[in-house]
Amino acid sequence: MKRLFPILLLTLCIASCKSKKTTTSKSKQTHTVKVKTTAKPTAEAKSIVKYAKTFSGTRYKYGGTTKSGMDCSGLIYTSYKKHNINLPRTTSGLKSTGYWIDLKEVNVGDLVFFATNKNSRNVNHVGIVTNVRTGNVEFIHASSSKGVMISSIAEKYWYFSFVQARRVL
Repeated sequence: MKRLFPILLLTLCIASCKSKKTTTSKSKQTHTVKVKTTAKPTAEAKSIVKYAKTFSGTRYKYGGTTKSGMDCSGLIYTSYKKHNINLPRTTSGLKSTGYWIDLKEVNVGDLVFFATNKNSRNVNHVGIVTNVRTGNVEFIHASSSKGVMISSIAEKYWYFSFVQARRVL
């Protein structure tokens, strides 16, 4: 009994230090993205984005590059290749292609990179900017849960996952 009391006391102390689970709203929280919308997108950038949008709704398939399934870097690779621009096939290869630009300077056709793994800033996701307007940047990408779709960097998830933007055109 004397040995059981310290163990019980220690267990109570540890249990009382446990953080409490908090609930958050499931609604999409948005953030304002500071963007300068001075430069007009090039015809080539518009054409690349238009082609990328033809894949909207395509299911996610790791390593895929076709309408039957594609991943995020496959979407970028395929969309640019259609316009005779050869880019690396993987996100890790793409993250050092072109040159770095500030998010405020992005334009249609630029690439945006994200770190979506918890507690990591390693880039593992990429998309193509489709629309830029004051306070918002939209991009097309291949989501592992919803396939090819358009999202906004103003959405909380993407806002906090954003790592860098790069210009390849």
